[in-house]
Amino acid sequence: MIATQFFPSRTVSIYLAKTFVLRAFAVLAALVLVLQFLDALSESGFILAHPGNGQGEVWRYISLRAPQIVARFMPYSVLLGAIITYSTLNQNSEVIALKASGLSAHQILAPMIVAAMGIAVLSFAFNDRIVSRATATLDAWKKVEYAPIPIDRGDRTNVWTKAGEDLINVQHVKRDGDAATLSGVAFYDRDTQGRLIATLTAANGRREGNGWRIWPARKFDVASGQVSNLGSVVVAEGVRPDQFTLASVNAEGLSFLQLRDAVSALKAAGRPTKSYEGELWHKLSGPLSAVLMPLLGAVAAFGIARSGKLFIRAVIGMALGFTYFVVDNFALAMGNLGAYPPYLAAWAPFLLFLMIGEAVLIRTEE
Repeated sequence: MIATQFFPSRTVSIYLAKTFVLRAFAVLAALVLVLQFLDALSESGFILAHPGNGQGEVWRYISLRAPQIVARFMPYSVLLGAIITYSTLNQNSEVIALKASGLSAHQILAPMIVAAMGIAVLSFAFNDRIVSRATATLDAWKKVEYAPIPIDRGDRTNVWTKAGEDLINVQHVKRDGDAATLSGVAFYDRDTQGRLIATLTAANGRREGNGWRIWPARKFDVASGQVSNLGSVVVAEGVRPDQFTLASVNAEGLSFLQLRDAVSALKAAGRPTKSYEGELWHKLSGPLSAVLMPLLGAVAAFGIARSGKLFIRAVIGMALGFTYFVVDNFALAMGNLGAYPPYLAAWAPFLLFLMIGEAVLIRTEE
């Protein structure tokens, strides 16, 4: 009974949803084709510049880059597909016929919103299973300037970690099984209020017991300003080897579960994770933005087409949708800088524009 009240008839619902989905994916295909061609054209020179690379490497780049373009422009395509669908329905007086039959604006939009939910689920699965892997591979390939990707043996450079209130910086970490050999160690001894007491520097370090023995160590005392030679000394009690060998996290190159595990590992290592937490929740809110697009573009569905304002309504719908993307990117950037909490950075734009879309629809049509 509730479904009958909320949705139009089965035939009308399938017609609206099918029309919307086909046009959204048609727009996506056109965007991906054009943008992939332009991107490959601009990047092929760098790919072919490496000796031995040829047409196969260019096609490999296209296969890795195409999923990224699809993921980036899926919400835009849903927005444009919704506006094109609304404009066509309005121009053909189909919206007038639906409203004359007693349907409200929300009932007309309901089949497309449900279809957008399906697109959001598909988008999340696509991003999680395909885009993340393609991004990780492509980023690693770009770092070596399209040369063969070397095997990652776990060595790290310029690593920071914490031991209580103390900070440790290591210029080079060489992984040796479950242990690690340190080179260029700087240990910053701080009090409980975070004030620097002394700095210890050493050329070498290795695991010993529950801490790390560094040598030859030199100590600079902040209070006295004196430098003394300590020889060999054990520091960083309780710091695990994996805290030094944790790589920097590429959030876009990890799936949702992998990024969640990486955030937990970084927290255990005492590293800042706020920006990664924002990226983690954005992996959910990003695909879910497809659900907003039929609502934000709904202003193009209503009004009399003969009044000449259909184009203006379509522009308003596009403006609302593109404003959402601007605000979403801004909030995510603020989250990465630590200005916004992770949940706020990921979910505030979605909730804000959900309320804006509902307010516009109720004010103008309900």
